[in-house]
Amino acid sequence: MAISTAPAPGQVTTARPSIIVLLQEVQEKYGYLPREEVVRCAREAGISVAQAYGVASFYNLFKLTKPGKYTIRICQGTACHVQGGQGVLERLMSELKIQPGETTADGLFSLEIVACLGACSMSPTMVIGDQVYGRVTTKEIPRILNRYRRKG
Repeated sequence: MAISTAPAPGQVTTARPSIIVLLQEVQEKYGYLPREEVVRCAREAGISVAQAYGVASFYNLFKLTKPGKYTIRICQGTACHVQGGQGVLERLMSELKIQPGETTADGLFSLEIVACLGACSMSPTMVIGDQVYGRVTTKEIPRILNRYRRKG
């Protein structure tokens, strides 16, 4: 015997909004998912806060920490990796004193690893904001970062 999940005749149901849609709206507004907003979204969607965090942590488009003013995306695709991308990543982590997925204490930089930036001919490649840096060397990292530090 199958169990019906349809409402009984005459029963009024209230459609709840999708947690993904709610989280997307928050992400668009804040650039990340503040805890109090995740709690509100969970309540609005009729699910537990743990379930809401489960969704938010499953999809990597959602950010659970406030991003820095400048997001650094470092390519670790095959071409970039072969051309020294891992060394560039290690230098960034050393200079910024953060791991991928984190933001510097001053809130200036966030660091993200991406699979490909679509600029393989310029590998290794990184992007800060909308500025692409190709054929990046570990020696260039301090100079590039200082340019953004001066801007504040």
